[in-house]
Amino acid sequence: MHPGERVIDASLVRRLVATQFPQWAGLPVERVPSAGTVNAVYRLGDGMAVRLPRVEWGVGDVARERRWLPFLAPRLPVEIPVVLGEGRPGEGYPWPWSVYRWLDGDTPETGGVPDLARFADPVRFASDLAGFIGALRRVETDGAPPAYRGGPLTELDAAVRDALGRLGGIIDTGAAAAAWRAALKAPEWSGPPVWVHSDLMPANLLVRDGRLSGVIDFATAGVGDPSCDLTVAWNLLPAKARQVFRAAVGADDASWARGRGRALAIALVQLPYYRETNPVLAANARHTIEQVLADRG
Repeated sequence: MHPGERVIDASLVRRLVATQFPQWAGLPVERVPSAGTVNAVYRLGDGMAVRLPRVEWGVGDVARERRWLPFLAPRLPVEIPVVLGEGRPGEGYPWPWSVYRWLDGDTPETGGVPDLARFADPVRFASDLAGFIGALRRVETDGAPPAYRGGPLTELDAAVRDALGRLGGIIDTGAAAAAWRAALKAPEWSGPPVWVHSDLMPANLLVRDGRLSGVIDFATAGVGDPSCDLTVAWNLLPAKARQVFRAAVGADDASWARGRGRALAIALVQLPYYRETNPVLAANARHTIEQVLADRG
């Protein structure tokens, strides 16, 4: 998917585990099918997962999660990853990597498109999401890092315009450009920065018995504009649950407009970049664009 991506396979993971965590040597190692773009994930035995950066620019995320996951976990209402082992470079692999506790659950999507059968009551699921986001926003911010994409929408403008130039004939670029221009008119966030996950894609959410049970991949988490976490309203939630989510999370008009703009921006940039290499992510990008263009209110 990316220039400079490392080749990672089960054999490498077995060797790394055997040399650095001999207590887990011999446990079965199985690749976890994933549309993730930065890390490769392998299941280790029944209760653990090994996560390794694919590209050098993802290496800093390892330290971020090791530092902040233990701090965030007791403050949140659902499960999040727990680091069980801190791997080092070795066996020809050049970067740090981690062993996590395995979290059970399904993602609420199939092939990148929301799967309503996995959260049969979208309104209740929207409330679950709002509860997680609200709890995260209330976490104290002293010393917290800036969130990825946590700044003003204008920081995304160049990438969006470039993507629009490559999407002619693939989407309605005129409507998308108009929606993006409207989003840029929304007032910027003027309050204090708050904790945000900033990557609430369907693949980063876990569901059990139709309820939100876990949130994974905190590599982009940090403090910033709270509208960062509203993108889930368009990349996952159906229209009938969107207003319930908005009310529960307390989004004013400006925040809602910025959230819609962020959802559109992320999808527009992802679609041409991953259209050939990551069909799941491309499918979610198309879905998000369609939802944003159908919901301008």
